[in-house]
Amino acid sequence: MIAYVTVGADDIARAEQFYSAILPVLGYRLEKYHGDLSYIPSVQPDQISASPDFYVKSPFNGGPASAGNGAMVAFEVSSQKQVRELHAAAVAAGGSDDGQPGFRASYGPQFYVGYLRDPQGNKIALFSDNPDEPGRDG
Repeated sequence: MIAYVTVGADDIARAEQFYSAILPVLGYRLEKYHGDLSYIPSVQPDQISASPDFYVKSPFNGGPASAGNGAMVAFEVSSQKQVRELHAAAVAAGGSDDGQPGFRASYGPQFYVGYLRDPQGNKIALFSDNPDEPGRDG
């Protein structure tokens, strides 16, 4: 099980604006610790803990943050509509579009996804794979 994911940021305030536009809607609460951001998922009544946490931090080595080539963090949402809404909210909160919400030929027929870059350039995906919604082929 993945316990946490960390992305680097040089401008924590801009990162907070971006991530706070989408993660609370997905059940994460924000905790700040030593100037860094910790988004913690809500624990459900039948759970002892919830994972993964999502951390936004200044690099520990003091160097500039950089986005990994090929690295991406994906958040599952409840519907295609929520993909569109959160994608728009994230762009309005300082992110940039890296792939409009929609179906992709290289994924399954129900996989609906939108791609973003946070203010630091980290790649984020918002996706729904809800079998109760219309698929790519129908």
